[in-house]
Amino acid sequence: MQVVIAGSHGFIGSALVPHLRRSGHDVRVLVRGPASGPSQISWDPDAGRLDPHAVAGADAVINLAGVNPGSRPLTTARKREVLSSRLNTTGLLSRTLAELDDGPHVLLQASGIGAYGSRGEDVLDEDEPLGTTFFANVVRHWEAATAPAQDAGLRVVHLRTGIGLGQGGGALGRLLPLIRLGVGGRLGSGRQFWPWITLLDHVRAVEHLLTAPVHGPVNLVTAPARNAEVIAALARAMHRPAVVPVPAFALRAVLGDFSSEVLGSIRAIPSVLDASGFVPVHADLATAAEWVAQPD
Repeated sequence: MQVVIAGSHGFIGSALVPHLRRSGHDVRVLVRGPASGPSQISWDPDAGRLDPHAVAGADAVINLAGVNPGSRPLTTARKREVLSSRLNTTGLLSRTLAELDDGPHVLLQASGIGAYGSRGEDVLDEDEPLGTTFFANVVRHWEAATAPAQDAGLRVVHLRTGIGLGQGGGALGRLLPLIRLGVGGRLGSGRQFWPWITLLDHVRAVEHLLTAPVHGPVNLVTAPARNAEVIAALARAMHRPAVVPVPAFALRAVLGDFSSEVLGSIRAIPSVLDASGFVPVHADLATAAEWVAQPD
């Protein structure tokens, strides 16, 4: 397939682009500033600029763009940036695709598993209502921004991404080095559910959804496990102890509002993904942890 990707340099995008190319897909990436070759398309989502003809020949668009909410304190200004970076990119792509008579017919749109808010022990599939937290509200507006594409008849999939297990970034970017040093441990009580998926299975699932007859929200997770179980599995795979817990108050002091994503409990399950026939490579936590622990 001919695929256009926005947000190609992030944790997921930097793995997805080479994965799709190895699978034989023709991948072009959206870049801010001048394009430096035929595999790049210039755009400026803040200014609402994207040449429709540049994406007209593609079969699908994958939008992963948006600033990382965990990279800086979530001040009021940062919260506005988190939301606007998603609405500007998603809105521009959705409107552009809707205007094309014979353009891409598929839009895989990034979203987040924080859609449901912290729900304790509740098992959450894609039919659950959205929560009321800041991140749930971001998802509400983010997914709604795809309305022009949906109204124009595109198959739109909202990728409600869980906690990515992989090296070099993602939700575990700051935690993995501590676990390798033997000073990692549960976060808060450790009883909160973390809906995890390995980076490899994430990119495989995205490729699967390019052609699977699925639309609407998809929980991009493998299986929920408690935070203490995730940390312990990673520590075992790295042959390190996991005995230094991080108290909730310390996380709140360091992470501010983002601590709700770390301490919240989201017991999400991949109902739609399972029903579509996707089979993860890392179907259990032990296998996933062993993969993450492998040297680069």
